[in-house]
Amino acid sequence: MEGTDRCSANCVPLTPITFLERAAAVFGDRISLVYGNVRFTWRETLERCTKLASALVQLGISRRDVVAVLAPNVPATYELHFAVPMASAVLCTLNMRHDATMVSTLLSHSEAKIIIVDYQFLSIVKAAIKIMSKTTTKELPRIVIVKEFDHPSSNINGFESASNDLEYESLLDTGKLDFKIKHPKDEWDPISLNYTSGTTSRPKGVIYSHRGTYLNTLSTILLNDMSSMPVYLWTVPMFHCNGWSLTWGVAAQGGTNICQRNVTAKEIFTNISLHKVTHMGGAPTVLNMIINAPINEQKSLPCKVTVMTGGAPPPSHVLYKMREFGFLIVHCYGLTETCGTATVCHWKPEWDALPDDKQAKLKSRQGMQHIGLEGVEIKDPITMESVPADGKTMGEVMFRGNTVMSGYFKDFKATQEAFNGGWFRSGDLGVRHPDGYIELKDRSKDIIISGGENISSIEVESVLFNHPSVLEAAIVGRPDDHWGETPCAFVNLKDGFNATEEEIIKFCRDNLPHYMAPKTVVFKDLPKSSTGKIQKLILKEEAKAMDSLTKRVTK
Repeated sequence: MEGTDRCSANCVPLTPITFLERAAAVFGDRISLVYGNVRFTWRETLERCTKLASALVQLGISRRDVVAVLAPNVPATYELHFAVPMASAVLCTLNMRHDATMVSTLLSHSEAKIIIVDYQFLSIVKAAIKIMSKTTTKELPRIVIVKEFDHPSSNINGFESASNDLEYESLLDTGKLDFKIKHPKDEWDPISLNYTSGTTSRPKGVIYSHRGTYLNTLSTILLNDMSSMPVYLWTVPMFHCNGWSLTWGVAAQGGTNICQRNVTAKEIFTNISLHKVTHMGGAPTVLNMIINAPINEQKSLPCKVTVMTGGAPPPSHVLYKMREFGFLIVHCYGLTETCGTATVCHWKPEWDALPDDKQAKLKSRQGMQHIGLEGVEIKDPITMESVPADGKTMGEVMFRGNTVMSGYFKDFKATQEAFNGGWFRSGDLGVRHPDGYIELKDRSKDIIISGGENISSIEVESVLFNHPSVLEAAIVGRPDDHWGETPCAFVNLKDGFNATEEEIIKFCRDNLPHYMAPKTVVFKDLPKSSTGKIQKLILKEEAKAMDSLTKRVTK
């Protein structure tokens, strides 16, 4: 309508902070968080986060300062997702599997003013600070130590606290309950800094905005069918894309967070049974852990548990088994640069009548963009033209919308390259099917080119997972003088099962075109990131060190 001015009172920046404020108002007496014997209500969580924000400001934290955290899924990690932005600062959650050298690099790059560290990882942070002291003249980050609630005086891992080190609960107690929460002046202000996994290159700092996380949180709630007052079990690391946005999402729905320090099949079944968990998440490796749990650790589910999975297409036999246990799988796809979840394979009722193998194939697709994202396309990376929706023509997966990152921190060149052409380039290769759903085929760096043929490692891995003895598998290229490279399978067998290299290769040749079958099989435990992703970079280096299977003939 012409001539209508927008009221400035309605131009309120979007921020996930409001989810906590509303949860405390609507669900104040409901349990917000459970960790062992520890219980907090939503009213108490708001109070604790408010006091913590106040304490951070008293320590000198101001707008856009970075506060880092290195901790598992414990209450402090959850509270920091609200307290840090409430102090107008930026939260930087660090991967628990990083060593001291990497932690020092990321603390230096992020310019973190404070590092909040769980006692379990204090030795790593102490070593990281020592490295930093030798390489920088800037002020070193202040250390805040998170101790366990049940024995706070005896778990500092052999380290005496330095005179300027602080303790988390003591710091929180110094905060003021009447602190005025600092909402963002601009919804595009940064709320968090998340570093990529670094499985293919040095980690890059990904900047999330208040607006982007707000919209992605609501979208993730919806795609998980997360109704009011869910009970969410924390199996996804909160440091990974801020727990796929559900650190904020559980608050938005007034749910209960079930925190656990370690992720094991036994703890998962115990917590589901004890707390009547309704939702959880995890990479396919977590699902694999569940279905292969010893019988004495398994428990009947008290209700249907919705599991959001992503990171790699879940193998068909894993989907079958999870369904038998009583889990409902929601298959999503995304990257650190898309605030985590970006697409979802929405299930259609008419697919229920299809054979199991057809259902598994459909569910393993990545689907369509969620409602908070403007679009996802499969494009030719050179021409930027969208590929035909024929399920065959491969292109690069690209995203555009509010929930895509603001950019890479202190890396303008990488940001320009990532958004070249007006879309975020994921580096993933895929196809679009006639019904519009997309399906990943591989990372551009993981495609194996053998004798001029493109081989999708994902396709070969999906076949390997169907072998009755295979627990985990990864396919990488092994250099070859004649073919350029050939598929090399790294396989981890189930306990008590056996298989030979010849048997694995024959199984693949029986179920794949012969050129796609691995020529080499290596049996070993597979290296993984703390989010459960297999670290192919390590396996590629191992395959690269092998001699060529085919020797080039020289005259």
